[in-house]
Amino acid sequence: MDDNLPAETPSCSPVPSQYLEENCFNPTPLVYNWVDVTESFKEACNTLESGVLVKEQNFTLYEAMSAIEMMDPKMDSWMIGQKVKRKILSFVDSIEQGVIKLDDFTSDELILMMDHCHGCILSWLDGQSLAQTVFTFLYLHEPTEIKSRCLKAFCFGVLKLCDTIMEKIDKARVFEEEDFQLLRYRFKFACELSTTRVIGMMREVEDEYGRLIRSTKSKPQSANADSDDEVNKLLAGYDGVLRRIKFLRLFLQSLTCFGGSKMSDLPAQNISKGFVQMAENLKIMKKTAPLHVDTTKSDDNQSLVPGFEPLLNQRLLPPTFPRYTKLHSISDMYDIYEGIIERLLLITSGAQGNSFQGILNFVTQFSRSNSCVLTRSLAQIHFTPARLPGNQAVDAIRDSLKAFNAPPCLSIRNAFYLQPNVKLCVETFLSQALMAMVKVFQVYGHNYARQREKLAMILESLTVLQEYGDRCDAEISEMMKRFDPEGEPVNHLAYLGGWSLYHTLKIMIEYVTSGFVLKLYSNHELHYIYWYLSEVLLNWLLQTLNRADSQLLYDENMNEQAELRKTRSNKKSKRNKKKTVRDREHAREITVTQAWLALGWGTFKAILGFTMAGKLSCPDMHFDNESIRYEHRFAPFYCVTTPPYLTYKQYRVMTDTTNCQKQPSPEDLYLSSSRHFAAAKTYCESVPDCQDMQKLLLVAKTNLVVTKILSGGPSPLTEKKKINLDFSTHRAFPIIKMTQ
Repeated sequence: MDDNLPAETPSCSPVPSQYLEENCFNPTPLVYNWVDVTESFKEACNTLESGVLVKEQNFTLYEAMSAIEMMDPKMDSWMIGQKVKRKILSFVDSIEQGVIKLDDFTSDELILMMDHCHGCILSWLDGQSLAQTVFTFLYLHEPTEIKSRCLKAFCFGVLKLCDTIMEKIDKARVFEEEDFQLLRYRFKFACELSTTRVIGMMREVEDEYGRLIRSTKSKPQSANADSDDEVNKLLAGYDGVLRRIKFLRLFLQSLTCFGGSKMSDLPAQNISKGFVQMAENLKIMKKTAPLHVDTTKSDDNQSLVPGFEPLLNQRLLPPTFPRYTKLHSISDMYDIYEGIIERLLLITSGAQGNSFQGILNFVTQFSRSNSCVLTRSLAQIHFTPARLPGNQAVDAIRDSLKAFNAPPCLSIRNAFYLQPNVKLCVETFLSQALMAMVKVFQVYGHNYARQREKLAMILESLTVLQEYGDRCDAEISEMMKRFDPEGEPVNHLAYLGGWSLYHTLKIMIEYVTSGFVLKLYSNHELHYIYWYLSEVLLNWLLQTLNRADSQLLYDENMNEQAELRKTRSNKKSKRNKKKTVRDREHAREITVTQAWLALGWGTFKAILGFTMAGKLSCPDMHFDNESIRYEHRFAPFYCVTTPPYLTYKQYRVMTDTTNCQKQPSPEDLYLSSSRHFAAAKTYCESVPDCQDMQKLLLVAKTNLVVTKILSGGPSPLTEKKKINLDFSTHRAFPIIKMTQ
């Protein structure tokens, strides 16, 4: 046995020493007896024949391929710290060797460390680990040792901010492993101090720097121009530090107000004021930012920001493949914070109105923005129906049903409203609808790439809800007939089921259109994508909205008749009563759906014409199977009963032009496409105050001109032109461009 190997090696206890001291517990250390098996292993290997492999049963090829060879610089990330020539110093070692100081910081030094720390926080929110971002700042490890009141308050504020961010993100649960890492690595987050105390510490520093600024300004001006420049520079430095402390305080204070906190009773207006003040302070911070980053040179000639050591926590990381951690620069930090504050103001300002449908539309639109995990989590906490106390969430679903198609079972005017069987049926449906809608809200909280796969999963829950809604409608219709057999024949069909169908169709449309945003579709498969979108989804959505509009009209007429019966004896009031013009609830959405439908058909026919004319490249038929691609794109729709899934064979039958009296030419398809684009242009112009409709209007106008030109037949202008589909204007419908 090698003499260098120890005969007995004690193992460190996994229990922290602080825990042992508090509990007066002194365990016996584990002892490993090392035995040299090298010669025995070689002898055993010699008995194996060529090609024979000894394998443990649970160690499969997957484990072998994904295993990491430890101590290999190309595979083990821990070896990065072994390759550097400089000595990695901890906070204590840096103080002992005089590398960092604890007091007497200049304003420039404080500004540089604060800005770089904010860049580390934003890098952490991008999915990097705490060990490689925030806690590379040495002062965060022992903030109590810092003598500078300003830096100490800043460090405690950063620790509390990170702790609050992790609390909110963990509460929302809308992050994936690529979005955010919740590992704390046993770092201390100033749990001994309350958030209120930390905010008070930062306020004290703000007051101190405010007094410094006022005292500096009150000093008599010197005749020396250089002295005035120094005073102005000093004032700018004081103001820069003051603004950064205030920015951090406002950020921490505003985040604490979002749900589950003692400070959450503040109204949304107060939270919005905090974010507005953050934006104002950020502009001044940007002006006082250092023009260049002053760095120090280490022993191996590496540039390091004072107070930061990138490899400090390298040993805390698991043995993984080496990855380069890219931190946001100071200049990028300001732009990223501007976007975050803008999205936070959107959240606190709320959706359009307080209705359930308005909030759902807001969350859906917000999910399409390039939002970080923090803003998505705060939106989830702020808007999810599950946060509403008592029966408010169920009441929100009930109000949404009334606004959509006014089911008779929810109207007090109807005599069977208080029937126990009807109430039980309605309450059961509302509770199931609430659970399904909570899942929908949670799906829209995830990043856009993950939304697509989760939307496919949520369709199963909505399908079950829709089927139950149809059964409830049928049962309530039978109850209504039994309750008043001699009365006017009425039915309750397509009320609860119609509301469920509407939300199912919206999820299906969102699933299809997300493929355009994520660039999942090739040009040669766009024809059946737009066909299914137009023929099935948008067509069914338009019918559902028209039926709901008719149901609302019927409910309004019934209300008017009831009012007339009450005032029939009063002729004067009847004579003076004016007929009010009904404000159609779904008129705007019907127009938008008609515009989408016209654009869908126009794009479908234009792409068919491009394919027939050979202007779009198609895969080789020997290596292509369009049926498999079609079924793969619409596989999540198998489980949906309404609208029924249309198979690839049905698609080919419905789009087969061989049975037509005249086979359409590409020019015929271009002409028909231009008519659809013209109709879409008319629909878009009727809704001028919608930003999305203005984008669709630009798409419709441009494509109308292009298809009109192409419908004139081959010409020297269009013969050698290539077709380019540009999705930069709108997420679902491209602008058709002719390029060289």
